[in-house]
Amino acid sequence: MCGRFAINSSPDAMREFFGYDEALDFPPRYNIAPSLPVPVIRAERRGRAAPTRHVLLMRWGFLPGFVKDPKQYPLVFNARSESLFSKASFKNAMRRRRCLFMADAFYEWRHEVKGKPGRPYLLHRRDREPLAFAGLWETWMGPHGEELDTACIVTTAANGATAALHPRLPAIIEKKHFDLWLDLDETSTEKAYGLLHPPENDVLDFYEIGLAVNKAGHDAADIQVRVTPEERRAREQSVSELPNEPVQGSLF
Repeated sequence: MCGRFAINSSPDAMREFFGYDEALDFPPRYNIAPSLPVPVIRAERRGRAAPTRHVLLMRWGFLPGFVKDPKQYPLVFNARSESLFSKASFKNAMRRRRCLFMADAFYEWRHEVKGKPGRPYLLHRRDREPLAFAGLWETWMGPHGEELDTACIVTTAANGATAALHPRLPAIIEKKHFDLWLDLDETSTEKAYGLLHPPENDVLDFYEIGLAVNKAGHDAADIQVRVTPEERRAREQSVSELPNEPVQGSLF
């Protein structure tokens, strides 16, 4: 699962890495939560020209076209890769409306004891390049002509290195596969689906961070600071003093 992520790179660096046309300016964001507007890359074809990549802001929270009242629909910020073709919410978007989320890092919570907050970890690429998450987008149209561009991150199973933190990961698309994932031709759907697998164990690094990331309104660089050995020992001591209870998986 991916419930928070960060964009730290400069707009120019992101534009060069992802290859889109627009000079979209945005400040660093260290704690992006669902429902917020996020930059999303998708391919567009204008006239007879070849498709090109463009970036635009979308709500992180997917709304299928059949939804009548968004207030009565759950906030869908992740889509499991295993159900993209079986769920009506996603199957058309998988065929025609694939996109990329840009990120530099994301966060997962390791839940060890029921009733206690999970221990947050920051994950980033070992080579320090930006991350590209597989995504789906949809423009929801309301009964009074309202339009809302929405998107969600596609997730896959964790790899061997990260399974101890959480059983899911955002599906990471490598740069050499951007064109295939964003391809507008429906005949590429099956090949694009083949990209949705856990990354190799050497792709990601991760480390434990402080609890400040738990507050969605706290958006500052200090949340990415690695915990000190003293802080880690204090957390472990706090957990060890609790009565034995079954371990609960992360629901974040």
